[in-house]
Amino acid sequence: MKEAIEALHGGAIGPVHFGRGFYYNTRKSVATNEKPASPDIDYNLWQGPVPDDAKHDFKSMAHYDWHWFWHWGNGELGNNGIHTLDILRWGLKGEYPLRTTYNGGRYFYNDAQETPDTGTAVYDFGHAGCEWVQSSSHARAAEKPLAEVMFYGDNGTMAIARDSWINYDLKGVEMSKGKGAGGGDPAHMGNFIEAIRGNAKLNSPIEEGQKSTMMCHLGNMAYRTNTVVKCDPKTGKVLDNAEALKLWGREGYRKGWDVKI
Repeated sequence: MKEAIEALHGGAIGPVHFGRGFYYNTRKSVATNEKPASPDIDYNLWQGPVPDDAKHDFKSMAHYDWHWFWHWGNGELGNNGIHTLDILRWGLKGEYPLRTTYNGGRYFYNDAQETPDTGTAVYDFGHAGCEWVQSSSHARAAEKPLAEVMFYGDNGTMAIARDSWINYDLKGVEMSKGKGAGGGDPAHMGNFIEAIRGNAKLNSPIEEGQKSTMMCHLGNMAYRTNTVVKCDPKTGKVLDNAEALKLWGREGYRKGWDVKI
């Protein structure tokens, strides 16, 4: 991926002003209390500082479906959107977005899931913009050319897949391409562990990861409040939006998990 972004910043497709990220899946309906609690899980440790929630039995969703409930998760945007948003922000040289909007909903099932299965989060950095497109429960065809991230420049388009990329001219003719080193999760986890040990430099600095993660939170704030979320581009702090600020943090920790400073 580093080689692709270096090519992008080097002018491979000219000045770039917009990018798109995609996520597709055919997730099924979500129900609560349909899975038995696992005797192998320490649920007190799993829940950690998150306050108890009387509405849902999280023990039945501990392995994955917690993603789809606001009390614990942050939907597909935080689950899978972070991967492509990180690349988009990197490629566009964005910090925090000036404005964030989200259009979508839970359209395909009338079930227990609270987070949207379909939608588009749109971000404006001022000098450039991007959108993240989600279709989690619909068997639609992926965008062509097949890619997880697209950058659109004055002289062409860059299509980035998981471990490769292709540059196309304005007529859709392939100009150049490349293939990354790959390695996936094991390589990332190995880099993180080696950085902790002092033997390597983090591939993604923590402060950069925080900025990309914040884009997920801002998109969810926009969806849950049905508002345009404006931010200070230097700090990411939400501006003039009382409803969004209610989602900025969580009040209190579960007993026994209080942070002592």
